[in-house]
Amino acid sequence: MKPWKLLEIKQGDALRNPCNVAVLPLGATEPHNLHLPYGTDNLETEMIGDRICEKAYNLGARVLLLPCIPFGVNSNLMKFPMTISIRPSTLDRIIWDIVKSLEHHNIQKIVLLNGHGGNSLKHTLREFYGRTKAFLSLVDWYSVAKDLYPQIFKEAGDHAGEMETSLGLYLFPELTDVSLADDGVIKSSRFKAINKGWVQVTRPFDLISTHCGIGNPAKATAEKGRILVDVIAERIGNYIKELSDADMDHAFPF
Repeated sequence: MKPWKLLEIKQGDALRNPCNVAVLPLGATEPHNLHLPYGTDNLETEMIGDRICEKAYNLGARVLLLPCIPFGVNSNLMKFPMTISIRPSTLDRIIWDIVKSLEHHNIQKIVLLNGHGGNSLKHTLREFYGRTKAFLSLVDWYSVAKDLYPQIFKEAGDHAGEMETSLGLYLFPELTDVSLADDGVIKSSRFKAINKGWVQVTRPFDLISTHCGIGNPAKATAEKGRILVDVIAERIGNYIKELSDADMDHAFPF
């Protein structure tokens, strides 16, 4: 039994050791090229969340990892079979109900641990601000160690590329088969401004990729995945410990 994991503790544990920080993982159900499972975002986020909360708990944080929300915003992948998509407003309502439940149980520090690029949740923080006593913070775990990507990966990739495949080989190797993957080459836009990132658009993955892979997974290794998870767990585990220890006042968190 992991005392930082809500799915595993019992009511007596919750009564004896109440938490003051809740971590809510958010994923998605979608294909990842041909070599990673549909639950990749959920598995990665749950397992990375587990390492983060273990680190924080061992430092003395009163933290609890909630079950993962397994569906995300995937409208641009619907041309691929068995993609499950919910609207951003639906996701917001689910998060809101969870926040209000936690607030009812006197948990006022909530971390949204996001593992899916389609879940753009910065607007959610703004939407909820002033409407709840809870302090919400957002962590896109795939951005936490981006400063180290050039040292870890040849080319990290964006979706089922070297980075995500390395995580699969490390976290769930029994579900990862790199021999099935294509090279993750994508088509460029006809507009330079879009290719440069000056202009943002929704990317229909069926128009830019063969099997929705973006980035070549060929150089992925389990060791690269381990290095990445260790860095994320260290950085965010320390943040959660600091958050757990902090007193909330009118100027929190500044």
